[in-house]
Amino acid sequence: MMSDDSQGQISVEALSQRMKESRETLQLIDVREPDEINIAYVEGFEVLSLSKFEEWSPEIKNRLKVDGETYVMCHHGMRSAQMCQWLRSQGFTNVKNITGGIEAYACLVDPNVPRY
Repeated sequence: MMSDDSQGQISVEALSQRMKESRETLQLIDVREPDEINIAYVEGFEVLSLSKFEEWSPEIKNRLKVDGETYVMCHHGMRSAQMCQWLRSQGFTNVKNITGGIEAYACLVDPNVPRY
């Protein structure tokens, strides 16, 4: 089982463990689009769709703590990697990309999450 690594990533298994330990302190972000969210969604994630970047980006530091433990998810991990990079450029210090995205989460953690 993979855990955190220095590249700013977290496996879905390690994420699941973190969510069990201290879900209320985590900042969980899902950057997928509304039609994707309608298919599959993990409880507790705040949806910040990349297509709506202009709407939410100016408020990001009011919505999230820059030093908060932040995990970002998309379908497979590419869009969330871009989001992590952007958050770091905004001064966020504790940001991790969820490796494999919701697809890996559905396969390895919660088979009740639909795959698409």
